[in-house]
Amino acid sequence: MDLLPLTTRWTDDVDPASVLPEYPRPQLRRPRWQSLNGAWALALVGRDEPRPTSFPREILVPFPIESRLGGVEDTPGPERRAWYRRSFEAPALGPEDQLRLHFGAVDWEAEVFVNGQPVGRHCGGFDPFHFDVTDALATCGPDELVVAVWDPCDTGPQPVGKQTLTPFGIQYTGTSGIWQTVWLEPVPVACIESVRARSDLARGRVLLSVELSGVLPGDSLQVSARAGSDEVASAVTTLQHDRGEIELTIPALRPWSPDDPFLHDLQLGLERDGQVLDRVDSYFGAREVRTERDEQGTPRLFLNGSPVLHLGPLDQGFWPDGLYTAPTDEALAFDLEATLAMGFNTIRKHVKVEPARWYWHADRLGV
Repeated sequence: MDLLPLTTRWTDDVDPASVLPEYPRPQLRRPRWQSLNGAWALALVGRDEPRPTSFPREILVPFPIESRLGGVEDTPGPERRAWYRRSFEAPALGPEDQLRLHFGAVDWEAEVFVNGQPVGRHCGGFDPFHFDVTDALATCGPDELVVAVWDPCDTGPQPVGKQTLTPFGIQYTGTSGIWQTVWLEPVPVACIESVRARSDLARGRVLLSVELSGVLPGDSLQVSARAGSDEVASAVTTLQHDRGEIELTIPALRPWSPDDPFLHDLQLGLERDGQVLDRVDSYFGAREVRTERDEQGTPRLFLNGSPVLHLGPLDQGFWPDGLYTAPTDEALAFDLEATLAMGFNTIRKHVKVEPARWYWHADRLGV
């Protein structure tokens, strides 16, 4: 008897012309970017065979090769390598720009080629990575992007979570290939790479640790924090190397908690001789998390100085139609909204790292 494929209420909402179109990294946003999600050509060949000359199949990226939404529903396994191919039009670049090619996640080993030139290799099925592809771009016309992926699933030594080539019980269908958003982003050579916030609620302070690239001594980092439409703090610091620490003092700093998941907006700018080199938007929740002993001497997790009861399910992050990949951003948020509606405040994410947007939804919803 043939089994009917499982779907979700969002399966039919997937638009092949606009697959997961949201900016994939809410924690560090730039206005210029280009999604490469959508239809790619695909070939599955022997692991040790050279690049194929034809790509006879089509897959909807970023859904896994094994998934229904990807349109392939095949299992490459350790003996085959998956070759993806598509073309793209590179955005216009300024003289101080580079073009980064981002992958939210590829399971497991990815080798990337632009116009036949190797631009990088990455191993790891859960973490984001990017390559500077500027020097590989064509001087005119469209550019060719090829990604070769090998995934031994649970026959290899890498972390696989609940994936297996032989699903049973609590071991589930494997996820091979590209499974998070692929995108292009023009970025200045001197740029902001990441920002982390640490709160000191008693003193109304937030310390930002900012990682940068290409900084020259004397460059400056300017930061503005907003609560809704109101600017509540700003600061500037002079940089000497590719790391900056900047402190914001915010009167009546509003803490983040599951009952009040308030987020402050951040805007950061890297400047040189009065000229803005790079500008990004971010956010933070003002919260302090630490381990302390309660009145009975029992170690507890404390949030903002008080013990908090963590009540939540074990969330394995599998989708009937997309496996590791939610069909839409609405679906991604629904899992968290449903968890809260059932009275939980915690999600124990089980042996999986979710896309960056999942963590943003958790922050804004109060998980």
